[in-house]
Amino acid sequence: VQLQASGGGLVQPGGSLRLSCAASGSIVSINVIGWFRQAPGKEREAVACLSTNNDITYYPDFVRDRFTISRGQTKNTIDLQMDNLRPEDTAVYYCATDLGRFSSYDLCHSRPTDWGQGTLVTVSS
Repeated sequence: VQLQASGGGLVQPGGSLRLSCAASGSIVSINVIGWFRQAPGKEREAVACLSTNNDITYYPDFVRDRFTISRGQTKNTIDLQMDNLRPEDTAVYYCATDLGRFSSYDLCHSRPTDWGQGTLVTVSS
């Protein structure tokens, strides 16, 4: 599975940004896919995960009601809509999957095996 994230950039606090993850390769084997981020000096953390079989999502509390993961308009893409962005959301964002996992909650609480390259999101005035 190959994943490629795009859409990062500079945005002001309170603004919005939409990231996109394009998947290729063994797409039919993907059961769950998620977005993770890593800020400078911090551990990588999950921000949103989606089960592709039943569209069940999982979000940690610190992004719930601000971030939305969904299927993209382009085939084989997964988007992350980020609203009401805060400076602490500044990080490199990655999309990731694990062919051995089947629930969005499980993926978001694990370290996935397949990662795309990251895209930088900077929230600053």
